[in-house]
Amino acid sequence: MKYVNSINIQGIMVNGFITNRYEDIMLMSKKICRSSPEFEEVGHFSIEKFMIHERAEELIEAGKGMQFLSGIIHRSFHSSTSQYHTLIRQKGRVHGFTSNTQLEEPDVEYNDEQDNVVAAIQIIIEEMVNDSKEMWFRSVLLQMFADNPNYSKIARETGVPRTSISRAVKEAKEHIKEELIKRGINYGL
Repeated sequence: MKYVNSINIQGIMVNGFITNRYEDIMLMSKKICRSSPEFEEVGHFSIEKFMIHERAEELIEAGKGMQFLSGIIHRSFHSSTSQYHTLIRQKGRVHGFTSNTQLEEPDVEYNDEQDNVVAAIQIIIEEMVNDSKEMWFRSVLLQMFADNPNYSKIARETGVPRTSISRAVKEAKEHIKEELIKRGINYGL
């Protein structure tokens, strides 16, 4: 009987969290999905995955529920290997067969904390885009640098001097580190 009561309490806690934060979750999904028409479906898919996650209650109690949800949303929308992509986007498509050796995954332990840091960084970059012209400039150049870490090539593409690009990238990295520390995230800093 005690086990049944603990499940009911957990369900109530998670349901209460989702109910209270639903609008925030949908707004976060819209931002992460860059206002894609899929943002609601991704948000609902992510909520479902969070609700059945074995650590949902623990994450809510630690104040990391939204952060964890943002990681689920980001991976679901941006990854071509995510469950969302496989189950929703690929539904109805015909796939070829692969050998069993290709399906086996290496024994790599999943790192929740690292995913949470990545999700937090992506949120900070999105906030920078909406903050001011200077922050927008820094975030855009940082994203370009992340895609292609070559200041000369970025300078040719944008017409912005290399020194300005390197300074903006450095300032963006420093800003992100400061924001992570302010938010209590210091994984690998």
